[in-house]
Amino acid sequence: MRRFLLFIPVILAIAVGVFLASGLGKDPQELDSALIGKPVPVFELSDLKNPDRALTPEVFQGQVSLLNVWATWCPACRDEHDDLIWLAEEKGIPIIGLNYKDNRDQALEWLQDLGDPYQLTLFDPRGRLGFDLGVYGAPETYIIDQQGIVRFRHVGVVDEKVWEEELQPRIRQYREEG
Repeated sequence: MRRFLLFIPVILAIAVGVFLASGLGKDPQELDSALIGKPVPVFELSDLKNPDRALTPEVFQGQVSLLNVWATWCPACRDEHDDLIWLAEEKGIPIIGLNYKDNRDQALEWLQDLGDPYQLTLFDPRGRLGFDLGVYGAPETYIIDQQGIVRFRHVGVVDEKVWEEELQPRIRQYREEG
């Protein structure tokens, strides 16, 4: 029995090593989403620019669009902002913003100063829709198809490389399927 006790630290070290090794090679930007293949969660949020206008999941009907989660407190959101403007203006990509856990006045000032790539912006000051989407933080970008189904999730900055390698091929595919 005492000899068995001597092997417990070795067994524990092997178990910890196997556990840690299982995470090697995984991309930390690839976070699974339970919503892939499911409709955008039900919500009713105000429009950032027009607080009296209630927006619902119907905003995603009829076109493949990006849902971009952003906030003024997010430095990475500022980094991707010019690329979002490029996608909206040069590529004609419909982008719906989700202003996440932010201040309305600061968000409006941000869009006025930096430009507004969004067709419309959902204002989510408490993060309820963000929570339902499984948002870990900003920025995150989702592809939503014509029927309002979540098709893809990208965690992190959207730039030209992400556009060309991840988003553009999928958007093309979902447009053809629709």
